[in-house]
Amino acid sequence: MAKLAITQVRSGIGSVEKHKVTLKTLGLGKLNRTVIHNDTPQIRGMIFSVKHLLTVEEVK
Repeated sequence: MAKLAITQVRSGIGSVEKHKVTLKTLGLGKLNRTVIHNDTPQIRGMIFSVKHLLTVEEVK
């Protein structure tokens, strides 16, 4: 299964509460923090909702 490296590049301050919760659920919350997740539809949906705060790379 493919994996995704998700890095937070913008702050969640001033964002909608739902976006802040999504960042926490992904394991983020601080700038430049990177987490690795499996590429699943659920993770893709969370990424899509806060895509303006993240960068995403595929890991082999």
